[in-house]
Amino acid sequence: MAQPIAFEVPPYDPRETLRKRLEAAPAEHAEALLESYELLQQLHETGTLRVLTGALAAGNQILETAVDAARSAEAVRATRNAILLGKMLASINPEILEDIVAAVSETLGSYKKPVIEPPGMFALLRDFRRKELRRSVALINRFLENLGNQIKRQAESDQRSNH
Repeated sequence: MAQPIAFEVPPYDPRETLRKRLEAAPAEHAEALLESYELLQQLHETGTLRVLTGALAAGNQILETAVDAARSAEAVRATRNAILLGKMLASINPEILEDIVAAVSETLGSYKKPVIEPPGMFALLRDFRRKELRRSVALINRFLENLGNQIKRQAESDQRSNH
């Protein structure tokens, strides 16, 4: 009859495994270690290491200050405004925005403050004969009309909610 073979598992010591890996690390990762020492030295020389150490030491205080600032009414409005501005910019046809940028650049693009003398009444009337000016004025009028409608709707909505 066959005899069982005795199988003994040597005890596993995780510390011994880590010690062996640590002893072999300098030889296996010499280049990476040298680069990390250089990086640490640069962080030390620029004072960045001191700043990071201070930030870690004051971590909770910094976090609390940031949270308090983010909870302020101004921060909430700024966030909402940024989202709305992003939506507005996303809704504008890039070709139209490109035209607006070009027009602003041509009108105000010099390094010096532009000197624009106010035109007389007859000069204004003469300018209105040009199709380009009338097209721009029509666009501005449409914008102002839409803005007025939005303000009116908001006022009506406010009145309904107050009653």
